[in-house]
Amino acid sequence: MVDTARRPGRPPTIHRDDVLAAAVAVIDTEGLEALTMRRLGSALGVTAMSLYRHFASRDAVLAAVVDALAHTVDFVPHRTWPETLRSFAEGYRAMLLRHPRAVALLATHPVDERRGRELIAPLLTAFAEAGVGDERAVTIVQSVAVFTLGHALAQVGGAPPAPETGPYYDAWFAAGLTALLKGFA
Repeated sequence: MVDTARRPGRPPTIHRDDVLAAAVAVIDTEGLEALTMRRLGSALGVTAMSLYRHFASRDAVLAAVVDALAHTVDFVPHRTWPETLRSFAEGYRAMLLRHPRAVALLATHPVDERRGRELIAPLLTAFAEAGVGDERAVTIVQSVAVFTLGHALAQVGGAPPAPETGPYYDAWFAAGLTALLKGFA
């Protein structure tokens, strides 16, 4: 029989990135409601109190999760701002659908404004190169981001959709995004 009791001595060393990865894993597998400091500590093999060295509260963990997930959005700058913005929206939606249990969190906890501007810097560059002012560019990006987030929330927010609805959601998203981009062009 293997002894699994904790031995006295130094607890396992964890880092901020470990806490974030575990938080995302708990949200992805058990849902947002399951993420408590105690559950997070258990996932990492440490006490909940040890997490406070890295984060002041559960809310601080949630804010960091939002930031970390937002920074996984993959998109490619293109020749024109509509193409770049389409790539961003598709990358954002892909991230949201990879983390369906985090969509509500992302809908209710916006990315920090400074960090958000860092994320969309390539988009703002594409707009500036096309002669679109910063305020209008931010309005367009925000509109597309909110459309994308709302669409993902509609897709994953309720009861699990039937598998055959997946292609419909893809088509609806593409049509809505195209209309939105044409409207801003």
